[in-house]
Amino acid sequence: MDKSSALEYINQMFPTEASLSGVEPLMQKIQSEIRRVDASILAAVRQQSNSGTKAKEELAAATNAVQELMHKIHEIKTKAEQSESMVQEICRDIKKLDCAKRHITTTITALHRLTMLVSAVEQLQVMASKRQYKEAAAQLEAVNQLCSHFEAYRDVPKITELSEKFKNIKKILKSHVFSDFSSLGTGKETEDATLLQQLSDACLVVDALEPSVREELVKNFCSKELTSYKQIFEGAELAKLDKTERRYAWIKRRLRSNEDTWKIFPPSWHVDYLLCIQFCKITRAQLIDILNNLKEKPDVATLLLALQRTLEFEEELAEKFSGGATSTRNKESASDDENEDTGRNKIVSDIRKKYEKKLAVPNDETEHDKDKQKDLSIPGAGFNFHGIISSCFEPYMSVYIELEEKSLVDQLDKLIQEEKWETEEGSQTNILSSSMQVFLVIRRSLNRCSALTKNETLFNLFQVFQRVLKAYASKLYARLPKGGTGIVAAATGTDGLIRTSDRDEKMICYIVNTAEYCHQTSGELAENVAKMINPQFADKVDISEVQDEFSALITKALMTLVHGLETKFDAEMVAMTRVPWSTLESVGDQSEYVNGISSILSSSIPVLGNLLSPTYFQYFLDKLAASLGPRFYLNIYKCKHISETGAQQMLLDTQAVKTILLDIPALGKQSTVAASYSKFVNREMSKAEALLKVILSPVDSVANTYRALLPEGTPLEFQRILDLKGLKKADQQTILEDFNKHSPSIKHPTVAPTVAPPVPTASVHIAPVATPAVSVTPSMATLTGALSNREDVLARAAALGRGAATTGFKRFLALTEAAKDRKDGPFRKLFNA
Repeated sequence: MDKSSALEYINQMFPTEASLSGVEPLMQKIQSEIRRVDASILAAVRQQSNSGTKAKEELAAATNAVQELMHKIHEIKTKAEQSESMVQEICRDIKKLDCAKRHITTTITALHRLTMLVSAVEQLQVMASKRQYKEAAAQLEAVNQLCSHFEAYRDVPKITELSEKFKNIKKILKSHVFSDFSSLGTGKETEDATLLQQLSDACLVVDALEPSVREELVKNFCSKELTSYKQIFEGAELAKLDKTERRYAWIKRRLRSNEDTWKIFPPSWHVDYLLCIQFCKITRAQLIDILNNLKEKPDVATLLLALQRTLEFEEELAEKFSGGATSTRNKESASDDENEDTGRNKIVSDIRKKYEKKLAVPNDETEHDKDKQKDLSIPGAGFNFHGIISSCFEPYMSVYIELEEKSLVDQLDKLIQEEKWETEEGSQTNILSSSMQVFLVIRRSLNRCSALTKNETLFNLFQVFQRVLKAYASKLYARLPKGGTGIVAAATGTDGLIRTSDRDEKMICYIVNTAEYCHQTSGELAENVAKMINPQFADKVDISEVQDEFSALITKALMTLVHGLETKFDAEMVAMTRVPWSTLESVGDQSEYVNGISSILSSSIPVLGNLLSPTYFQYFLDKLAASLGPRFYLNIYKCKHISETGAQQMLLDTQAVKTILLDIPALGKQSTVAASYSKFVNREMSKAEALLKVILSPVDSVANTYRALLPEGTPLEFQRILDLKGLKKADQQTILEDFNKHSPSIKHPTVAPTVAPPVPTASVHIAPVATPAVSVTPSMATLTGALSNREDVLARAAALGRGAATTGFKRFLALTEAAKDRKDGPFRKLFNA
């Protein structure tokens, strides 16, 4: 214990003075414990002293034992070495005997095999001389195995001699086999019944010989079989394109007649398969020569018939040598038309009926290198026969494309002549029937061509489709009403004016819908062609130019519709200028020319809204508003003197025209027209309203009002307004001088109501573009700068209130009250006080 612990222990044992009486007994107890511990320590020391002496004695004894063990081990090692030497001495003779035995065994085996080899070679020689092919084939296998054991003894003279003898025997067997096979096909096999069996056994010998022997034999056999074919079809009589079908009939007949005879060949040789490949090579070369030597372009019917028969033959070969797998060529090229047979013979007969005339145009096309370099190697069973012969026709298919194009153009002309330029009653498509017929004719043409080829010829035909569709777009454009031209039109003032009847308007809508249908369907046509054509041409299939043509046609047709309605408005615009505005006594209902405009729109808009899609109807409305608004504004300047009452009546008419234009979407039953149209109409008509309000203003404030409401006006226009107010030249001069003095920065406005046609796009719909030709709405900052102060504005408002005693002017005030509710426009500022 440390000091603190000892103190705590003592305090614990003797907490009080009374407990100190127990100190003596505790001391005696502790002294007794100390004596006991000292005795234990002394005993332990004595015991340890005795143990150290004993340990030294035991260590010495262990050391002696180890030394004795080492001595015994040394003795054992010495005896083991002596025993090993003794065993080696004993086994030395036995090892020599074992080695001798192994050599003797190897020698006996080699001599035995040599004896067998010599015997086998002699027997093989006898079998070869007697043409015992079946036995010789088995013997060849045995000799080959025996020879493999003597590869290490090739330098031994006897082995070399036997090897040379074996080689000579194989040469003899080869010559005998080739000699016997030379008689095959000469008719001897029918006379000698054992010949076929002998040749079948000879095939076993060929299999036992080198693979090159079999290849040479099959090659010679195929060449021999096709020798007569070359001779027959290289002659002047059969070396013609129209005899192509007889070529395939010859090889089919040959295969069928010799099927039993050719069973002598093992199936692994694929003799009929290799014969067909060799036949295809020869046929392709001969057909190329025939086509190159033609003095005139080939007859289309003959060319297509030859190509069709070639495709059928290739299909038969592919099916025959592909394990019976069914080709999908016919399924892909089948026509969707119910009246058109999907079989190949029907396709060919249709083509022959269509193209009975011959072309006498020189053929300048040459054979493509890629067809000459076509891989015709023999990769083994499973070779793809498609195109092995038919590809040679590809460079000469231009005559087919030419006549196909001529047929399409003729049918297009016929369809245009038969077109009634209106849809059948109850039709929901609202497109011309000729468009569907055009694509039906194109689809039939595509099916015919895809059944024959899917390479460059199909791509050339696709380009023909593009030209035909462009021609169709041109013919549709030619049907659009055109403006008058010539001396008579110029003399009558109708030069460039487009006049359209109700029937013309319907026809234009049909043309718009038809162009949209053609735009979409031509895209689907390009997708179908890209799927079926050879992949190397798929990236070139692009019909965007055709789609651009139809997009442009849609724009032209809609603009023609707008110009036609503009022409209908001519009489009403003239009637507006003939109204005696200077002598009107009171403001009444809207004028007759406004009723005329309303009547024209009421008769045309419902029909157009029903026939046009919302997108094109929106575009039409934007263009119509862009044309009619500025035209109405400019027409005010064409009037003569306009009195205050006349200006009030004209302002009422202007509001009525604006209302009519805003009601056009509802009139056309097109509720989806964009809200921007209403803003556009308000912006276009506000300029005419501003002009009339300037005319209504008092003479002393007309200049300030003109600057406020028409900040972009010119001095020339201002002078014309003074003329409309009926001011004399002398009075005008003072006002003009004051106007020019306070208006040095007036800009010339752009008043030409030009409408730029939309850019044709590749999409089906044309985005409506509302481009106002005239902008007459000034900003509030410009208007505030033009009016000098609040009192000036009040003075102008008071001036407009003069003459309110008439009943007609009360209606005008009602219109101005309605104008106060508008959120924009320069007229609202006059009522902000």
